[in-house]
Amino acid sequence: MNEPVLILNINFEPLHICNTKRALALVFAGKAEIILNGRGMIRSSTAEFEAPSVIRLGHMIRRPRPRISLSKREILRRDDFTCQYCGRKGRHLTLDHVVPRHQGGPHTWQNLVAACMYCNRRKGGKQLSEVNMHLHRQPFEPNATAVYRFGQHVKQNEAWAQFIEGW
Repeated sequence: MNEPVLILNINFEPLHICNTKRALALVFAGKAEIILNGRGMIRSSTAEFEAPSVIRLGHMIRRPRPRISLSKREILRRDDFTCQYCGRKGRHLTLDHVVPRHQGGPHTWQNLVAACMYCNRRKGGKQLSEVNMHLHRQPFEPNATAVYRFGQHVKQNEAWAQFIEGW
């Protein structure tokens, strides 16, 4: 009952991922329909129900375009868990402000990068030119596309690819 289920808008735009229990509640309430059943059946003592993998809402949800929230996890994901100074990959990375905060650097997507502990210590609170370091890639705010938001779930649920990659 805790398997992930992809929720689509009426125009097949990926909106959200919920668990099977919530998806079945939406289907039974008449607010959604099952588009893809990739998990077989759920049996109770008196009935049998399809276990949804993808559901589509019955009405249009209008909402502003989503933005990726600024967090350590998203910065590391944007930079592909790679130090932007030396290129070392790993899971034990820190965040670094390209222009240090005490020198007026903002806490924004364009000023934050992933850095290994060695490079972060080496740079310290200095400018890149002062310590003779350079960035492998300029920092940017990632677009909140469906592939960026839900792409990691496609590896476990390959049938979702047709719904996610079109957006």
